[in-house]
Amino acid sequence: MCREVWSAIASPTLETPVLTRLAAALRSDTTAGFLLLGAAFTALVWANSPWSGSYHAIAQADLGLTVAKWASDGLLAIFFFVAGLELKRELVMGDLRDPRKATLPVAAAVGGMIVPAVLYTVINLVGGGDGLRGWAIPTATDIAFALAVLAVVGRSLPPGLRLFLLTLAVVDDLLAIAVIAIFYTSSLHVVALLLSLLPIAVFGFLTQRGVRAWWALLPLAAAAWALMHESGVHATVAGVLLAFTVPVREPAAAERFEHVWRPISSGVAVPVFAFFAAGVTVGGDFGAALLDPVTVGIVVGLVAGKTVGITGATWLVQRFTRAELPAGVSWLDLLGLSVLGGIGFTVSLLIGELAFGAAPEPKVGVLLGSLIAALGATALLRTRDRHHRNSQDARGAVD
Repeated sequence: MCREVWSAIASPTLETPVLTRLAAALRSDTTAGFLLLGAAFTALVWANSPWSGSYHAIAQADLGLTVAKWASDGLLAIFFFVAGLELKRELVMGDLRDPRKATLPVAAAVGGMIVPAVLYTVINLVGGGDGLRGWAIPTATDIAFALAVLAVVGRSLPPGLRLFLLTLAVVDDLLAIAVIAIFYTSSLHVVALLLSLLPIAVFGFLTQRGVRAWWALLPLAAAAWALMHESGVHATVAGVLLAFTVPVREPAAAERFEHVWRPISSGVAVPVFAFFAAGVTVGGDFGAALLDPVTVGIVVGLVAGKTVGITGATWLVQRFTRAELPAGVSWLDLLGLSVLGGIGFTVSLLIGELAFGAAPEPKVGVLLGSLIAALGATALLRTRDRHHRNSQDARGAVD
């Protein structure tokens, strides 16, 4: 009896048929991508309408932090919590646990970060100015957007291609988190940082003991976030550390957390962040921003750097090791995926904000580069999808 009561307290449920269907829809890669795109498009339209003043007034409204700051520092911590859960599961039980399967996508992720950073740095060195601090902006691949495009245009593509992209994006997120924590921490308050580890440790202890009650875990998560924010380290890092304490080998532990929080991440946290991050006013200084070395470096880094970095690193590792492409995946398929990796929306916008504040150049560069990458990848992957579909039809006819 005591065990049953404890289970009810530790793992309560609050579900209705409507919420269940809504949450299921929000777990879809396609839905998440369209919500992200819709939020960014709405922000662009509003910020360039006669009512643009109201958009900026809402974004800068002071609630302890500005609303826009709450979106990037607060809500985005939920996104990093979900990404952290996925990353830990891949490291402990997934493809990242097997070096033979992980070698190529991990190399692709590293190459897809190094080459864009180098291209951006070269362009800003030649162009002068103080844009070098934004070197990490074009290094990130947006999981939600990239998987959404692949889900829409690649229905007949080999399943291994999606797994390759997912593994690449997970490693990319891990490296991006490290970059944010190391290179974009302006000042460090050691006492607050050490204190933040206490609620994280208690959170981990409770989850290891099977506690799932929101009233027990959310206050600890909020305390960890607040202390991390006070320490000077970007507060979203708290989301990753909290996720890493959740057990993944225990049946339905990490899966349950991800099941609950992914709809909130894809349906609320990421779209709201995109809404306040993407509101660039076209006109006035837009032309100057478009030609700024920061903008050019981001666009070149996302479009050319990601393509060359992902494809080149994969080819080099495959050439000099025994690693092989996933079954059914050709180099043309990988080229399309490499272009798709240039969609660097959520984390790129975040790094741009950390590096340059509210300056328009990072936003223009990320939006333009991601748009070009999305359109180019769509064209390439549609062609490959048609090829694979025709091949499947031909094999079916022969059978």
